[in-house]
Amino acid sequence: MHNNIARDIKIAAKALLPRLISLRRTIHQNPELAFEEHATSALVRKELTGIGIQCITAAANTGVIATIRGSRPGPTVLLRADLDGLPIQEKTNLPFASKKAGVMHACGHDMHTASLLGAASILHQLRDRIAGNIRLVFQPAEELLPGGALAMINAGTLDSDKNGPAPTYCIAQHVMPSLPASTLGFRAGAFMASSDELYIEILSDGGHAAKPHLLKGDPVLAAAHIIVALQGIVSRHRPPEIPGVLSIGRIKADGATNVIPPNVQLEGTLRAMSENWRESAHERIRQTVEHTTRAHGAKARVEIRKGYPILVNDPTLTKTALDAAVGYVGESQVKDLPLWLASEDFAYFLQQCEGLFYTLGVGPSPDLHTAEFSPDESALEVGAGFMAFLAMKVSDSRHTTDSC
Repeated sequence: MHNNIARDIKIAAKALLPRLISLRRTIHQNPELAFEEHATSALVRKELTGIGIQCITAAANTGVIATIRGSRPGPTVLLRADLDGLPIQEKTNLPFASKKAGVMHACGHDMHTASLLGAASILHQLRDRIAGNIRLVFQPAEELLPGGALAMINAGTLDSDKNGPAPTYCIAQHVMPSLPASTLGFRAGAFMASSDELYIEILSDGGHAAKPHLLKGDPVLAAAHIIVALQGIVSRHRPPEIPGVLSIGRIKADGATNVIPPNVQLEGTLRAMSENWRESAHERIRQTVEHTTRAHGAKARVEIRKGYPILVNDPTLTKTALDAAVGYVGESQVKDLPLWLASEDFAYFLQQCEGLFYTLGVGPSPDLHTAEFSPDESALEVGAGFMAFLAMKVSDSRHTTDSC
């Protein structure tokens, strides 16, 4: 049965590829930042309506939820894509490069949205062979804390509604430039890190750079010691078996060659693969900053904005998906993934629902979140086709039909 479904889905996905590339390029040329995805949301609704899907609702302002009803009882499978771009000036020189200065789809959300639209088209065509329902979720604001996932969940995305029962399974994919195009990657259990944003301000009186001895403290010097000292949290207080990263990515010291500024601002990120160590690291960050600034005659303010939790894939569902991938693209195109210290707000879905977050190879390409990121669009054929195939396989598998 699944061989016939795979064959039919592959035929449909191949036929859709030109349309998916066109959709992806339209979205890519017109990126929108978090919670501003009005045009993208309108395009998604128009495309879903054109496919013939009637159960379409808005959520979290720019989010879209749609339902495909199957022909017989079964679970509800939620498929999710994200909509927002990043505040990056594109440097690909592609003919369909972003038309918006300083905004770019540098994390592949245009690919995700096009893939899910393709999967929606395929699943709608095959709805008479679906058990249960497929819930399509187009989510805003994955790139901005606190993230659009929580907003969508609070809007009822994981609840039963007039279109069907609550989701039993939640599935999403993310493009991966380090994997060859159309390769599929999986990791069971903990996969992606938590992420927290660090905002540190060091304060003193400032003054003439030639007279530092007359100042209460030098916030620039204190900041330099803080940056070094913070690395000791990772290298000396983190258990070696627990991956973690602390990086300072922004320093603002608005002085001059002859002026010591009265304050210095540091911004960075903490990534962790353990919730317990994450919490202890927060306290050590505060202590390290406070003690270091005091030693340099300065004061400090520390703000830690708690971000996304650790993303954990359900082991049983991951095994089902991996086996499905081998059947769909062949064993040579299926990869086991290492831990990934990026973060994803789809983790919130997986805290409440049995689910899976896997990767779609789009390489070779410069990395995600860079101005040169340029995924191989041919991967959209597998991106759409495998997502549709996996949804059908899971809905008709031996998994229980209990809801989240």
